[in-house]
Amino acid sequence: MKSALILILFAFSCKIVNGQVTDPKNDNFLEKKIENIAENSSEDIDYTNIFENLTFFQEHPLDLNFAKADELQALIMMSDFQINSLIQYRQKFGKLLSIYELQAVPGFDLALIYQLLPYVKVERDLNRLNISFKEMIKRSSQEIFFRVSQVIEEQKGFSPISAEDLLDNPNARYLGSPQRLFTRYRLRYGNYLSAGFTAEKDAGEEFFKGSQKQGFDFMTGHLAIQNIGKLKSLNIGDYQAQFGQGLTFWSGFAFGKTADAMNIKRTGQGLRPYTSVNENLFLRGIATSWTLGKFELTGFFSNKKANTNAASVDSLSQDLQAFSNFNFSGFHRTPGELTDKGNIREQVFGGHVAYKLRTINIGFTGVRYDYSAPLTRTESLYNKYEFQGKSNTNIGVDYNWIYRNFNFFGELSRSANGGLATTHGLIASLDPKLSLSVLYRNFAKDYQTIYSASIAEGSRSINEKGILIGLIAKPAKFFSISAFFDRWSYPWLRYLVDAPSVGKDALAQINYTPSKTVDAYLRFRDRNRARNVTNFEDLDIDFPIAQRQRNIRFDIGYKISPSFKFRNRIEYVIFDQPNTRQEVGFLIMQDITYKPLSKPVSFSFRYALFDTDGFNSRIYAYESDVLYSFSIPAYFYKGSRTYLTLEYNLTRKIDIWFRYAQFYYTNRTETGSGLTETQGPLRSDFRIQVRFKLR
Repeated sequence: MKSALILILFAFSCKIVNGQVTDPKNDNFLEKKIENIAENSSEDIDYTNIFENLTFFQEHPLDLNFAKADELQALIMMSDFQINSLIQYRQKFGKLLSIYELQAVPGFDLALIYQLLPYVKVERDLNRLNISFKEMIKRSSQEIFFRVSQVIEEQKGFSPISAEDLLDNPNARYLGSPQRLFTRYRLRYGNYLSAGFTAEKDAGEEFFKGSQKQGFDFMTGHLAIQNIGKLKSLNIGDYQAQFGQGLTFWSGFAFGKTADAMNIKRTGQGLRPYTSVNENLFLRGIATSWTLGKFELTGFFSNKKANTNAASVDSLSQDLQAFSNFNFSGFHRTPGELTDKGNIREQVFGGHVAYKLRTINIGFTGVRYDYSAPLTRTESLYNKYEFQGKSNTNIGVDYNWIYRNFNFFGELSRSANGGLATTHGLIASLDPKLSLSVLYRNFAKDYQTIYSASIAEGSRSINEKGILIGLIAKPAKFFSISAFFDRWSYPWLRYLVDAPSVGKDALAQINYTPSKTVDAYLRFRDRNRARNVTNFEDLDIDFPIAQRQRNIRFDIGYKISPSFKFRNRIEYVIFDQPNTRQEVGFLIMQDITYKPLSKPVSFSFRYALFDTDGFNSRIYAYESDVLYSFSIPAYFYKGSRTYLTLEYNLTRKIDIWFRYAQFYYTNRTETGSGLTETQGPLRSDFRIQVRFKLR
């Protein structure tokens, strides 16, 4: 019966799939996912970790017959319902005989299968090979990257200055060159072995001289062994640790609210090697995780220098006696910025114990932070309940339960001062054409945490109460509707909000996908948030008022041939604030992507026109970039935007990327501010990258 079913599904899929299995370059899931994640983010966030996994799976597809739940979660395409359904199917019917058998797995539709095809495989040989560590090294893939980027126009920080003026103000110019340099080496064997390093020098930082005699300003390296017997993970060097819903402990990148209304749940990946260039959100030391029956035991230790803003310094020894805040910029271009580099030592240790069944997971997390100098906040009222001192402890319990078509999940956490935080969620598949999600969070104003990333409106898991409700409906064959409504309150003051406040965020999106060559959507979003306004009604005080922003976007992508894809977008934004002039803005853009199946050259091109009344009515748009680099700039004021990203496969083992991007402003005579300011209406940059596949 199973073989007959496979033959029927195969015959049907040959007409539907049309060769997508062997053509991962035609899949644009990666760009869509990152753009959705970036909707609430700034252009400076590094998406390397999320990008790296999917890029790796494109070149080394995940075997669905042997993939564990956490490996399937790393694809960020399947819900826990679908992962559980696939594992159940394997247990009931045996291993898959063909990729097309996925259509027989409950919860898998053609849209999901199209997304998965470039990243997964089904091995015909149903026996796995057991190989030695030495053999892993021999069979591993190895690659090395080199990248250089630069703003072409001269920025103020690199312009000439007299010796006298520089002596009076040493921070008036950058110490280093205008090039941003990046290099990376990675050795990897499936999900079992990873080793490598990443190094970066930002524009303006010195290189092999002065303060950076060792070369790069930031370097990270790791060795990770995973999924070998009872050893789930062993990490030496730099790594990240992610547990539960991100409330008690979560290092590294984490997404926020997105247009995908079901994307309200964190999936803690435990221990993972760190390969990004963010200089703060990682751990450095050793960590290990073991599977003992139904239990998973994890322990980690980290000791590294951290960048902070100094509050007081010993006048004789120049040792830091206290710091006022963490410095997350990562820039060390001037003498002033260099004083913040690695000026304290941070020690973090903790563990996670999880009890795991196929449908129930319960975890306990404990973590302690110690700093070589106390954190002493500035004397602002909004800082009253923030963490201060030299040490803090967080403990928490998390759970995940799948019962039929319902997925319950959540986490409860407590900090050393007694502050509590909790988040609970539900994802329900009410019908094949209707799904519902609900997320409740309550973070006390006195809950104190350093590394956390629970889904919320704010960027930190403190001082917030709210409820988020979402749904996805499929009312017709080619249509789907995604929507969410989020309402929250801040019980205490926040930075730039000098009173308790409330806000709301609503989004509705209609998707139309008549074929695999055409996809379009219409989106409306309405956000209300409170911000301080100085001199409100001639009063010499900061008074928080509601700011409302509405965005309307129409986006359509379509293929005119197997190699050419076009995308058009129109977006309009309205920004309202009481007692001020309404700001409006629009963006219209045309993208052309050329990705042939056999030729060595591919490119992405954009031409965009924009006109906004100011920064408040800015519009963000994801841009194609070189591999492992990201660009999500803000379009504001008036002008045009053009970029070209070119990829050339010189040989089977050498790839070259070139990118040129330009803003042209019709109503500005300078761009940027401070030391990044350039004269004239143009601001352009280039990027060149080379990848050598060593094996």
